[in-house]
Amino acid sequence: MADLLNLSARPTPAPGARPAATPAAAAGSTLGAAPPADGLIKDGTDATFMVDVLEASKQVPVVIDLWAPWCGPCKTLGPMLERAVIAARGAVRLVKINVDENPELSRQLRVQSIPAVYAFKDGQPIDGFVGALPESQVKAFVDGLAGESGASPVEEILAAALAARESGDLQAAGELYGELIRLDPGNVAALAGLAQVYVNSGDDERALQTLALVPPDKHTDPAVRAVDAAIKLKAQAKAPNEIQSLEAKVAADATDHQARYDLAVALAAAGRREDAVDHLLTIIQRNRGWNEDAARKQLLTLFDAFGPKDEVTMYGRRRLSSILFA
Repeated sequence: MADLLNLSARPTPAPGARPAATPAAAAGSTLGAAPPADGLIKDGTDATFMVDVLEASKQVPVVIDLWAPWCGPCKTLGPMLERAVIAARGAVRLVKINVDENPELSRQLRVQSIPAVYAFKDGQPIDGFVGALPESQVKAFVDGLAGESGASPVEEILAAALAARESGDLQAAGELYGELIRLDPGNVAALAGLAQVYVNSGDDERALQTLALVPPDKHTDPAVRAVDAAIKLKAQAKAPNEIQSLEAKVAADATDHQARYDLAVALAAAGRREDAVDHLLTIIQRNRGWNEDAARKQLLTLFDAFGPKDEVTMYGRRRLSSILFA
């Protein structure tokens, strides 16, 4: 499992392909209509037009950018298109065609000036424009195509990765998350999902390495917080005899909040989640501000680790509300 994903690896673009973005990880699985990470933006030719554009557009919309090295506006428009396509996260592909080297396509499309941009869907041209546009209009053009494609490949892969993770197929889940990270190194859902895969496989060190790739302004994302909380819970695990000792302390003195707190933490790490929540709620009910509100803070950490839709989380939140607002 330690080799599930090499965080320092860099994917090698296929011949004629442009890297979609600087990758943070590598993996090798695809799903349905999702474009390969190294095929999101590529150079096309007259010979590859059928496969790269017409056939590919039956999966997701494909934009072709007709350009030439001597064309000044082309040098401005090209990077705009690439940024917009990358931002669409797999819902649109881009094929760049040098008209000087591939004159046949220009003749067929009756191109009279460049840059010329055409969008294809289901093998047919559906939209386009000629000349350089402001970046806001270029982005709107690509976003419009992405909206027409229905559920994005990114969403489909995330759903498949989650299903694989929940079924216990950690290898498949890791490969799917890795594919998205290759496509978009800053994808928080993919990074958090991959980190959770590592946690589930017992590799907390690589989980932390993966979380370190999350952009600083996304550290409060619920999925990121959930993984971080899960790692902290595992670090607090205790041996069964220690749990029994703490249970005996609490049974002997119900007002020993520190023992009850330590017991709750140990029970949560051992998977006895509802018992852990009940003990923390007992502390809050009896002494709300004990140890600088430690019980409530730990309870919120548990909720993060369990997830907002978990039954124990919802149960705990209901009881916490009734205690705080009684």
